[in-house]
Amino acid sequence: MRVALGITGCIAAYKAIEVMRSLQKAGVSVQVILTRAAQRFVTPLTFEALSSQSVITEMFRREENLKIRHISIAQESQLLAVVPATANILGKFAHGIADDILSTIYLSSPAPVLIAPAMNVVMWNHPAVRTNVETLKARGHIFVDPEEGDLACGMKGEGKLAPVDTIVARILELLDCSQQLRGVKVLVTAGPTVEDLDPVRFISNRSSGKMGYAVAQVAHQRGAEVVLVSGPTTLTPPAGVETVFVRSATEMKDAVLRRFEEADVVVKAAAVGDYRPAEYSSTKIKKGESGWSLPLVPTYDILEHLGKGKRRQVLVGFAAETGDLLKNARGKLERKNLDLVVANDIGSGVFGADAATVCILTSEGEQVTLRDASKATIAGRILDLAQEIAAHRKEQHSSL
Repeated sequence: MRVALGITGCIAAYKAIEVMRSLQKAGVSVQVILTRAAQRFVTPLTFEALSSQSVITEMFRREENLKIRHISIAQESQLLAVVPATANILGKFAHGIADDILSTIYLSSPAPVLIAPAMNVVMWNHPAVRTNVETLKARGHIFVDPEEGDLACGMKGEGKLAPVDTIVARILELLDCSQQLRGVKVLVTAGPTVEDLDPVRFISNRSSGKMGYAVAQVAHQRGAEVVLVSGPTTLTPPAGVETVFVRSATEMKDAVLRRFEEADVVVKAAAVGDYRPAEYSSTKIKKGESGWSLPLVPTYDILEHLGKGKRRQVLVGFAAETGDLLKNARGKLERKNLDLVVANDIGSGVFGADAATVCILTSEGEQVTLRDASKATIAGRILDLAQEIAAHRKEQHSSL
């Protein structure tokens, strides 16, 4: 296992030495990245002497190994941990600024990210910093929040780096998590579908695709082999995930059915249109004096078909409702032979949001509620439950 350990310019930078040593004792390889400001507090020589490998301090350096450094470090690490993280690096990460080696590695890394901030209490509570923290949490990054105590500046309050043991324990927990789905094939659908009326007009829905993309990313971070079938969105596919782009419900059906048999877990987060125009006009339909009646016909029910055809697969569906949330969700769970259904209230502004309140129901009667959780957090819980179901089935099969 390999961790990229980023260290930024803060008086608590010396504690990163303890973090590195503790990880090494746990059998984890650590690649240290020191920002220019961090070198004012700790030196590269200290980390090199203790880790027996070179420390990364800059973007541009002529070496015998001519691999692109930020790409190779990002791809070879199972986790990026920033300890301590200053307000400056939080702002860079949140806004995609890549002006040094650490911020560039961050943008190049498909791995999970752990951030342990440390700073003055006033800085920590500044609205700009709080906004940046919430942005990064919404992306699914894990924070080990600072503690309250005596600060180096003489003030007292929240801003003190969390204990080294706490940080190390969280890192090791995430590394275990990154291997949980190794060897598992996950098929995810995301986004809306679009049904064309003519060369200009179409009907669709408000799905942003964020939930499905979060599931794909978290599954990949946990070591799964992931295929993402995506309707039209403005999102960038997660690095390392095979993405198949589709437009209509028919195209999504074809893409899903081609991959279904080889999948172990199927998460149908896409909002597939229920209806399509009965006919398509190859020329633009002109505006007339009277109203326009638009005949619609049902689209193919992909989820129902998968429920009837599943064997070993764990099948997850979604139920976006405007009323009788749990009743309708349970009906969908049973009717379509699902293992899990994720129920959310459309009235809560779920479309396009980075966080949501959902209720996850299982076919075994379990009910899990997540309130105002990031979509990455929801994705992680979905995958946890899917893995538990798969393990239970395997155990039952082996006992026969």
